[in-house]
Amino acid sequence: MKNILVTGANGQLGACFKKISGNYSELNFHFKSSSEADITDKYKLEKLFSEVNFDWVINCAAYTNVEKAESEDENSFKINAEGAKNIAELCAENQAILIHFSTDYVFDGKAGTPYQETDKTNPINVYGASKLKGEQLIAEVLKEHFIFRTSWLYSEFRHNFYKTILRKIEEKAELNITTSQTGTPTNANDLAEFVLEIIASEDKNFGLYHFSNLGEATWYSFANAILEFTGNSEEIRLNESNDFKTIAARPEYSVLDKTKIQQKFQKKIPEWKMSLKTLILS
Repeated sequence: MKNILVTGANGQLGACFKKISGNYSELNFHFKSSSEADITDKYKLEKLFSEVNFDWVINCAAYTNVEKAESEDENSFKINAEGAKNIAELCAENQAILIHFSTDYVFDGKAGTPYQETDKTNPINVYGASKLKGEQLIAEVLKEHFIFRTSWLYSEFRHNFYKTILRKIEEKAELNITTSQTGTPTNANDLAEFVLEIIASEDKNFGLYHFSNLGEATWYSFANAILEFTGNSEEIRLNESNDFKTIAARPEYSVLDKTKIQQKFQKKIPEWKMSLKTLILS
């Protein structure tokens, strides 16, 4: 039976892995929160690796607050870059396969077509820069690894745009949502399922991949779809807005091209609206 370490297990993506882990009886999961497995503390990580012979490591631990990262750049890089390096080094020393997650924010958003894995990176905020540095450090340390760039993650767990809109619906609040950014909402459950299928099948097509749901949307159209599928289109007023002010610069266009991942793994990726509808109606 394969031993799987999941770091950052209390976060959104970690919770999705925990939710579906029971469907994989051949895998022995070790879910560790960021306090139980602090990826910035290599000594504690070494102790953890000495206790269990991990075959795979799914690194969900990350600094994800895009706004706060602008003023907490040191902490963002400590977790997203140095922490990623620590995990990679221990995977190399213990012959474990690393699965790591990155972001569409490694791009500047000036493209007019979906970004491929080979396109030039140019992050315009601290969060994106710290995640890109993590990618680079992993690649330097560990020859065989998986890095999945994803975008606009949401689920029924933790804090995310989807949960925020559901809360606003309960409050009967008027919504003013930006149309100035285009990307792809991605159901974190789909990403977790995809990764566990790779592990279960022992697929060794290592490399950097883009994974998000298919299609593209603005935050406004994402909110509109949530209202539609929850039956609240008539009850809640939704307004287009171009005045949404943020501390961190955001790429205007960050749709990811999924051609490579679909060709390599021959797995179907759900369209974003259908995946959202499935989550809401399940």
